[in-house]
Amino acid sequence: MNPILFAVVGCGHIGKRHAEMISRNDFAKLIGVVDTDENKIIDFRTEGTPVFNNVQEFISKEILCDVVCIATPNGTHIEIALQLIEAGYHVVVEKPLGLDIQSSERLLFKALEKQRMVFAVMQNRYSPPSKWLKEIVNSGVLGEIFLVQTNCFWNRDERYYKKESWHGDLHLDGGTLFTQFSHFIDILFWVFGDVSNVQSKLADFNHGNLTEFEDSGVAMFDFVTGGVGTLSFSTSVWDSNLESSITVIAENGSIKIGGQYMNEVVHCHVKGYEMPVLPPTNPSNDYGPYKGSAANHNYVIENVVNVLNSNASITTNAFEGLKVVEIINKIYKAADRSKYIKTLSK
Repeated sequence: MNPILFAVVGCGHIGKRHAEMISRNDFAKLIGVVDTDENKIIDFRTEGTPVFNNVQEFISKEILCDVVCIATPNGTHIEIALQLIEAGYHVVVEKPLGLDIQSSERLLFKALEKQRMVFAVMQNRYSPPSKWLKEIVNSGVLGEIFLVQTNCFWNRDERYYKKESWHGDLHLDGGTLFTQFSHFIDILFWVFGDVSNVQSKLADFNHGNLTEFEDSGVAMFDFVTGGVGTLSFSTSVWDSNLESSITVIAENGSIKIGGQYMNEVVHCHVKGYEMPVLPPTNPSNDYGPYKGSAANHNYVIENVVNVLNSNASITTNAFEGLKVVEIINKIYKAADRSKYIKTLSK
């Protein structure tokens, strides 16, 4: 296979992880990084990797490059992706694809116009329990789906929402569902399909001085294909993550995927079905005082390489990324979110 040439925009925790996974892949090559903060790119400069201070500078240099990974604050994803697609690059966009439906649709139309590919990062799709859940639902073994309960209970406190960070900013972060839990909503959409008749309630328990939006909420909805779903989420858990879980009650049995980041099957009781032994799940992303989801970015880069070299299918395409944005906006719209929006001085 031909080596796929990558650049990375945004060199924070996740951007550096993209760069590391690119460097580890035998069929990928890192040809440059972009960040406005010199402190974040100094190590790349020292190692001899070409560095650029902004996207415009990168584009103006007309660097030979196939794909650009975007790992910047959420609210900047769409505009940066539009610039790069216009310049002729494929893009990998970290979760979430965007913060609103209209701008996300603009990105899809631009990608179609320029015949460029958009890879949306939803890394939980690569976790063995998630893949197994998709397979068992699609196979029809469970029969009719009755109820799907999703719980996302994490810790995000002052160790995460630092004053100098974009996290917690309404326009750059977007909200708890966008930054913390969009990849779990993606699993719901990927496995069970689209939702309708959304009802929701939000709350802000202990983030009044940390974020400009809610920290918790409950949503209820119907799946278009049948069944009822609920989502309960919170970042108000004290000290460390509690769990991320999906419980399915169906005609022929019940299953539950649990753990801190949906990393294990904790219950499977299905008529005439024997639970297979699943491969181990990768450890969570470790940011010191807090933890993220499973570290699956190596699979993201591998998928990009396979798509561009072998015409493989995109694991999460731009339309699916758009649907996650749409579902989140439905949940927020169904609640009176304005009560929890405030402006903090940072």
